Amino acid sequence: MIITLPVFREIKAKHAKEILEILLEEKQPFNILANLKDISFEPVLPEHITSNFTEVILFTIANYTLRSSYIESGNFIFEAGFGEENFGSVVKVPLDSILQISEEETPLFINVSATLPKTPKPKNPFEANPRNKKFLN
Repeated sequence: MIITLPVFREIKAKHAKEILEILLEEKQPFNILANLKDISFEPVLPEHITSNFTEVILFTIANYTLRSSYIESGNFIFEAGFGEENFGSVVKVPLDSILQISEEETPLFINVSATLPKTPKPKNPFEANPRNKKFLN
């Protein structure tokens, strides 16, 4: 299937980046839906907050979160508060893990390949050939 190809994932990540850049430039609030397993939180969120999360998570990017948002090294990064105590954390979402970007109720971007497991890229073509493993030690 085409959605499993690395080139397709790269195109979708590029498209997500372009949509996000427009929204950030326009300072327009929006939502992103992303795979939780690929997202990092710094500092790490307490268990009593993460226990309520599901496999995909919806973030509303507005107000301070919108002002703190930026794109860097293939990631969408923003600051957000979580839980009743508004526990602050910097959230890093890989662009290729974003399932959907929407403005109010209107979907602007959908990435069906974000639901599939990622295949690691070999560091170089030599490592991609299984016959070369004996030379890698």
